[in-house]
Amino acid sequence: MSKKDDARTFLISVAAELAGMHAQTLRTYDRLGLVSPQRSSGGGRRYSQHDVDLLREVQRLSQDEGVNLAGIKRIIELTNQVEALQSRLAEMADELDRLRMAQHREAAAKSTALVLWQPRKGPRR
Repeated sequence: MSKKDDARTFLISVAAELAGMHAQTLRTYDRLGLVSPQRSSGGGRRYSQHDVDLLREVQRLSQDEGVNLAGIKRIIELTNQVEALQSRLAEMADELDRLRMAQHREAAAKSTALVLWQPRKGPRR
């Protein structure tokens, strides 16, 4: 999804049509916490493309898979948690790569010359 899709929002009537649902269903899903649309300054719901996609997934899980709304809410919560953990893992892997590269550069910058000491032969003074 592009940044432009993230910025575009739909009125509840448009979002309901895009999702193939009645507007009242969207209000119910909002009240239950299945989807959380943005709000306009006047309090009206504004649905993003992500929200519409989520509504379609809720409908699919409910109608095709027979999952009840409580189960769907849990699936959404767990999906969001997995996505957040995957994002954090990617950040940590990137940081580990940066640290390893810095350590490698530091090690390469150190001298690797070897000095061999041999005592002088002969009497000591």
